Amino acid sequence: MSRRPKKAIEKGMMLRVLHILWQHASRYPWTLIGVVVSVVALIGSQTLAPLFYKRLIDTAVAASGPSPEVLHTLLVILASIAAIKSMAWISRRVRGALMVRFESRVMSDLAMMTFDRLMRHSYRFFTDNFAGTLVRRVNKFVAAFETIADQILFQLLPSVLIIAGSLSVLSQRDILLGITLSIGIVFFFGFNIVAGLWKQKYEVIRNERDSEATGRLADAIGNSTTIKLFSGHSFEAALFGKINDLLRKSRVVAWGLHELIGGVQGFIMFSTEISMLAVGIILWQKGILTVGDFVLIQLYLTSIFSRIDEFERVLKRLFESFADAGEMVEILDTPLEINDAPNAKELIVLRGEISFDCVTFAFHETRTVLKDFSLTIAPREKVALVGSSGAGKTTITRLLLRFHDIDGGIISIDGQDISKASQESLWNAVALVPQEPVLFHRTLRENILYGRRDASEQKVIEAAKRAHCHEFISDLPKGYETYVGERGVKLSGGERQRVAIARAILKNAPILVLDEATSSLDSESEALIQDALHELMREKTVIAIAHRLSTIREMDRIIVIDGGAIVAEGTHESLLRQGGIYQKLLEIQAGNFMA
Repeated sequence: MSRRPKKAIEKGMMLRVLHILWQHASRYPWTLIGVVVSVVALIGSQTLAPLFYKRLIDTAVAASGPSPEVLHTLLVILASIAAIKSMAWISRRVRGALMVRFESRVMSDLAMMTFDRLMRHSYRFFTDNFAGTLVRRVNKFVAAFETIADQILFQLLPSVLIIAGSLSVLSQRDILLGITLSIGIVFFFGFNIVAGLWKQKYEVIRNERDSEATGRLADAIGNSTTIKLFSGHSFEAALFGKINDLLRKSRVVAWGLHELIGGVQGFIMFSTEISMLAVGIILWQKGILTVGDFVLIQLYLTSIFSRIDEFERVLKRLFESFADAGEMVEILDTPLEINDAPNAKELIVLRGEISFDCVTFAFHETRTVLKDFSLTIAPREKVALVGSSGAGKTTITRLLLRFHDIDGGIISIDGQDISKASQESLWNAVALVPQEPVLFHRTLRENILYGRRDASEQKVIEAAKRAHCHEFISDLPKGYETYVGERGVKLSGGERQRVAIARAILKNAPILVLDEATSSLDSESEALIQDALHELMREKTVIAIAHRLSTIREMDRIIVIDGGAIVAEGTHESLLRQGGIYQKLLEIQAGNFMA
């Protein structure tokens, strides 16, 4: 992702955030209109109330003494105030109920949209980003809408209405009152807008450092065992301490500016109030204003100041929310690395023939992994890929699954170019048993069911038995309802592997990829699943990345990969007779390869 100038990010991103939020908010027009109408009704009642307080004071002051007529007039004014207050109470309750409905629906829509977009990103995207940071960005993006909507509908819109209403009423009493209040308001908002935009760049810096600190913390927590085993506590503490100190400094700057701006705000409000009262005294002396007008002025000033006193904090929350949402919007606007072709067709696999035809692939300009790589795997043929680390074995399987797009050539299954088929249908046709299986923090039943989510209980248990994990599951107190922990940490490596194999058995895809499927198993566990793998591979096209001889012996053909190219192929016996790289791999990895 290209890095744009900071100022361009701020302005452009704010508009982009508003555009995305409005797209989702506008799906509920009647609810939004109801909120706005209730806000107008609430502020209208709050603007009318001071006029009746003025009448109440003027009536009482003008009366020569208590009388039935004066009492009647005062009770009528009191009833009017009660009616206005009731309207304000009802409007506030309606606004709150509608906002609950409006915000909850839009936030739910935003969460689903971000989830869907994230899950469509490529394998490379997730290896380049911390999971904790992505989760944080999603949560902050969804929460940002609530904050922005609250500040606009609960603060900014009411503030505009109360100021407009107060100016209108006071100007009718005397234009000098309206001019004096207008000057104070212009100074206040002008200063806050300029100061807020100036402070925004420091809020962006604070937010970026906050995200970096969160990512660093999540990375350390996720690797806590490695930190202990390699005595890395002091090293990691120093790394975290460095970014944490930068975060502290950025907070000091941002929060210090907040206090400075608040001080100037207070001075402007104080000056405006004194000026208004001074003008009021002059006009009263001329007989233009009454005693009740001083109550009117003070009530309006109190109402306006209670609103605009929050203005800097409102701007702060808005800018923070825009910065928070902007982090996620950058991801939403990041083009998907791998997309379905226009009018992509469903991949139909009847035989399971796989063909790599002059395939070229590079992770970046200086690292070409495969160049003019060609390999054909016959239907239901079992092929093992062997070679040293970095030879390109895993890359070949990832390209088959289209975790990356190739730079040249064609990969096809049963003569169908996989780049022109839908990714979903490709993944449905291939079952993968990875070297390090990762399970959901769900029950064992749910993890196995992920292979075919509509499978019956009988099929789940049958798959578990074939993978030899039914035995240890049955011994657990909650059996198949046992939660496995995050990424399956409550299970041993061998148990996780067997659950992954059960999931693949249940999927029953025509093509099977084994990425060192027995590497996490001890000898006893490996013996338990060798016949399960044999059954799993039957009638399937199989590509196995293998280091163990026990796995290779199941294969029809062994492909030796070196530097992204095929340097030898054949059976185990024929390759031994040829010597070369295969023989060297046997000798180097004698302890593991031949186990």
